This record gives sequence, C-alpha cells and structure tokens, in this order.
Amino acid sequence: MKTFILLALCALAASAYALDEADRVNGENGWYVPQQDGTFEWVDKDVAEDWMEKQELLESRGLTTVPVTFYLYTSSNPTKGQKIKANYNSINNSNFNSGNPTRFVIHGWTQSYTAGMNKAIRNAWLSQGDYNVIVVDWARARSIDYATSVMAVAATGKKVANMINFLNSDFGMSLDNLYVIGHSLGAHVSGYAGRTPMARSTPSSAWTPHFPSSATTRPTSVSAPPTPGMWSPIQTNGGNLGFLKPIGKGAFYPNGGKTQPGCFLDVTGACSHGRSTTYYAEAVSQDNFGTIKCGDYQAAVNDQCGSTYSGVRMGADTNAYMVAGDFYVPVNSNSPYGMIN
Repeated sequence: MKTFILLALCALAASAYALDEADRVNGENGWYVPQQDGTFEWVDKDVAEDWMEKQELLESRGLTTVPVTFYLYTSSNPTKGQKIKANYNSINNSNFNSGNPTRFVIHGWTQSYTAGMNKAIRNAWLSQGDYNVIVVDWARARSIDYATSVMAVAATGKKVANMINFLNSDFGMSLDNLYVIGHSLGAHVSGYAGRTPMARSTPSSAWTPHFPSSATTRPTSVSAPPTPGMWSPIQTNGGNLGFLKPIGKGAFYPNGGKTQPGCFLDVTGACSHGRSTTYYAEAVSQDNFGTIKCGDYQAAVNDQCGSTYSGVRMGADTNAYMVAGDFYVPVNSNSPYGMIN
C-alpha cells in the first residue's frame, strides 16, 4: 500500500509540469479532471497514461490489487444481483444463460454497482426480453482521489476481459451479441477490456483509449477488433467533463453535445454528464431519439444541420456497425427526452 501511495504522489507531482494553458486541448493532449470540491485540475495525456502503466506493474508484481466484482441480473432476478466469479461452480449455480445476449455495464468515478445508471440501463434491457445483464463494480472508482481511479482503469478492463473470455470459452457465451456499455471513466474500462485478446478478437494498433469521456459507449461489441469505429458515443458534456470532438465513427450530439436542457445551474457539468446514461436507457427501452445528420461535428455542436430527420436513431442496435458521421440529436428538457419525427 505504501508503494501504491508513493507512486500516486509521484504521478500527481508530475502533473506540476503540465502544458501551458494556451496549449491545452481537452481530450487531445490532456484532460481537465474533476475534483471533489467541484473544481478541475489539468493532467497531461502522458502523465495519465503513466498512472495506468504504474498500476499495471504494481498489480502484476502482487504489490497491490484492483477489486472487481460482477453482479448478474436476469429476468429471473431482475432486481437482486447474483455475485458471480469466473469459475465453473459460480456460473453454473447462477441464472446465467448462454443462449441469451449478454450486456456488461460499467460505472464511472465515485459510483458503484448500486448507482442509478446501472439500475436504469439494467431495467431497460430486461424490459426488452431475456438478457444476461452483468454490472461491473470496481472499488477503486470510489476513491476520492481521481488519480487513484485512473490508475485502476487498465487493470479493471483486463478483469472484465477475463470474465468475458471465461464465459465464452467455458459456457459458450456468444461474442456476436455481446455489448460492453461504459459511462465516464467506465467507458475507458470498456476500452481496455476491448484491447485484451479474446476468443474472436485481436487488439488493433489503431485503437486508442480515451478518458475521461462524457459518453456512454453505445453497445461496444468485442466480436471484432476493437477500433474507434466500434464506438457510437452519446456526447452530452463535451469540453467540460468529456470530449467535444467525435470519438467514434458515428457520434451523437444531444442538444449540441455541450450542455443539456433541464440542467439548470450546472456549474460542474455533472447533470449534463449524467444525461448520457439517462438518454441511453430511454433509447434502449423506447427507441425514440430521432437524429439529424450533420456535415461535421462543428455543425452538430452549433445546431447547423438543418431540420430533416435521418433514418438513424440514437442508441439503436445497428449503430456500432452501420452508422458513420456526426448527428445532432434534439432532446426535451424532461422525460421522455427523445424526439421523433
């Protein structure tokens, strides 16, 4: 533990030599990361990546651990999760059914498996039929020190990948209809899970993990090489707690992607940031988010895409494979948030 704390302090000390403010581009060469008091602190991209490399090294040497717990929900236990492990007896004695599609849901910083986003997304999928919904609880996310949580991202992603591999190899879980859904820092956990070799997946050198994102990674299948094209992000707080430039082949910009209607006095951006999961859950259950195709992301941000609705719905199952481009998404200030033509 002392070693871990020392490295965390070293990482924070390194941020003292951050880029000059004029050179900072949030989401490209670094990030403004949230603090407990609502302020933001700049961290260079290479510093953040160094945090994760140090954590991986520590865990590989047994000097620290990243606790990760998995909770399974099905139509047989829709509200009370079954704690499962990557071993035969645990899965065999659970309600896991390899004949049903599987959804992994990964929360973000300061959250746990009991977070409202997990409940909303879980209920949305189970309302659509028989699914294995596996909520990932990674304890390091609850650290009040953001650096500590960031350092755990890669190791957590590997543990998610190990569970996926086990369910695929030992229980026949299909990778063709597997979705990994992550919010905020959890989106980057899902990215690292996708980088880990799986039964039918080879990490792609083109894949670049991003954090911290203000996007819910709309079903990210791992049945093919994980590339940026596999992401269909819902970007709701770009330039503040997330990216503004598109981070997927098909990117969605509700209300232009910066702030969301109904989020009053949203100084820290937390309300707009969280709307991505609210929108996603509604999209799964109601499929009611019409979109307008834009020439580029700047047009989407500035609501300069016209008024003609496209045939694409935000949150639709085919988006990860079929959708390319940037889309402006009109939204309401209250539920139901989606608008359809």
